Amino acid sequence: MKLALVVPGGVDRSGEHRVIPALLALIERLAAAHELHVFALRQERWPGTWELRGARVHNIGRGSTRVRGVRAILAEHRVSRFDIVQSVFSGACGLVAVAAARMLRIPSVVHVAGGEPVSMPDIRFGGRISWRGRCQEAVVMKGATAVTAASEPELELLSSFGIAARRVPLGVDRVRDWPSREPVARPPGEPARLIHVASLNRVKDQSTLLRAFARLAPSHPGLRLDIVGEDTLGGEMQQLALALDLAERVRFHGFLTQRQLHPLMQRAHVSVISSRHEAGPIVLLEAAAVGVPTVGTAVGHIAEWAPDAAMAVPVGDCTALAGAMHRVLSDEPLRLRLARAAWLWALREDADYTAACFEKLYAGLAHRIL
Repeated sequence: MKLALVVPGGVDRSGEHRVIPALLALIERLAAAHELHVFALRQERWPGTWELRGARVHNIGRGSTRVRGVRAILAEHRVSRFDIVQSVFSGACGLVAVAAARMLRIPSVVHVAGGEPVSMPDIRFGGRISWRGRCQEAVVMKGATAVTAASEPELELLSSFGIAARRVPLGVDRVRDWPSREPVARPPGEPARLIHVASLNRVKDQSTLLRAFARLAPSHPGLRLDIVGEDTLGGEMQQLALALDLAERVRFHGFLTQRQLHPLMQRAHVSVISSRHEAGPIVLLEAAAVGVPTVGTAVGHIAEWAPDAAMAVPVGDCTALAGAMHRVLSDEPLRLRLARAAWLWALREDADYTAACFEKLYAGLAHRIL
């Protein structure tokens, strides 16, 4: 097949910086079996093309991005016919994919990968916070031949809007990025380490994380928290850590590549997620792949995996989050049970599984003329 994949970015020429590793894993697997063209709407400012993981990347660049994105797909279709157009993320990516597919009379697949179906006006997050966004989502969801999403909670949210979607988790590469490691016991007396991997922003809600950690720290001498992710809040979380007297316990690493993140994740005993919304999150799968269990808010995979393979608490509840972390850190058999169940889940639903799910979907849609 010849496939068009529309993404916002995450496919930098370097293959290491400004990338979405799970997306690269999917691209590599699809490109191994199909002719794959990736249309990145905003990877770089100016238009350009490059090869990445066996696929041809077409960067659209700024200015009339949606229109030029559709035109780029139509132009490549004239070279040789596409069979499927897919987007990862709805929004602008979904609109480009659906519009191009409709013009070409071929099937389209939209993968809902973030906050497209939610509205959180207090933090200006979600695809449905404005009438324009709601209209765009309605057009994309109605126009797509098939809709997919990573987790059952996301499917339920889409169902509440009358959208029937299929579950396709974005699994991690257990060969290149996250070589599998079974859970290992924490040596007696070893200080516990927590890790949080996410961009510092409102939806990831690191303020709840830090307040929970401040409640937890006095009962766990030597406890440390590593926070990994780009800071989009201008140092606000670092200032909160200082105000909570956590400067000696919390380290902000900023952005790290996958190679830099890997040893930090392996040293951790628990991964913590404090998000207000997640379609996944992928970091839960990354942690699980190396035997690290997750405690977090009841969103996405965390809600889906709890109580056997993750521990979930209500969104925004720092007291509950602190209690859950304390329980897992204080009960090593429980931590290992969670870790092993999560590890087995990550093995089942890895990047190979994701690619196979999409290929099965493509096979069912191929050759349909719309």
